Amino acid sequence: MKIRSNLRRWHVWLGWLVGLPMLFWAVSGLVMVWKPIEEVRGTDLLAPPAPVVLTTPAVLPSVVAGLPLTKVSLEQRAAGPRWVIEVKGGPTRLADPVTGRLLPPLSAAEASAEVLARLRSDARITSVRRTSADDPPLELRRPVATWQVDLSDGTHLFVAADSGAIVATRTRWWRFYDWMFGLHVMDLKGHEDTHHPTLIALTAITLLTVLMALVLLPLTIKRRRS
Repeated sequence: MKIRSNLRRWHVWLGWLVGLPMLFWAVSGLVMVWKPIEEVRGTDLLAPPAPVVLTTPAVLPSVVAGLPLTKVSLEQRAAGPRWVIEVKGGPTRLADPVTGRLLPPLSAAEASAEVLARLRSDARITSVRRTSADDPPLELRRPVATWQVDLSDGTHLFVAADSGAIVATRTRWWRFYDWMFGLHVMDLKGHEDTHHPTLIALTAITLLTVLMALVLLPLTIKRRRS
């Protein structure tokens, strides 16, 4: 009797302690499975990159000779084919395959053109702003200098300023989903830390509360039968 009474008392108090976090976990979990992940990510908003079309042999810039190259690829951009040259420990550069001339980083207009060339929706561009690799937006969370292109439907697209690649698509639903994930893991600042003391402690207490309930159930049934 004393054991059952103590367990019930602890179970009630611990239940009050973890009741709110359990509500948060249930609501955020429901939100995260409500929509298909492809719709959240905006997978269908952009068409695949167009195939590269060259009418003359491609010319690689002579200045890259001898550099420790990580990758060199020929990719289609809104203004035409471009060499994408990745230097180990250095910046990524674009080059014109017709002349072999290195090109400067993208302008706001060029970043907008990259988005419009692949956009499948009727949304229009409402603003374009530069982001820093040293302080990237929370939506991006990647140390990449980009142009953030905002659309009228609430979608934010991030175009790498050095390579012209669209590196992230963030729909309005993605931002809500991301906030709910942060609530689910109880990281409202970074939205991605799944290993911190608060989450571990509350999860352990919740597990203990459930185990107490499993112990109390047969004891209560046995008492009622008696």
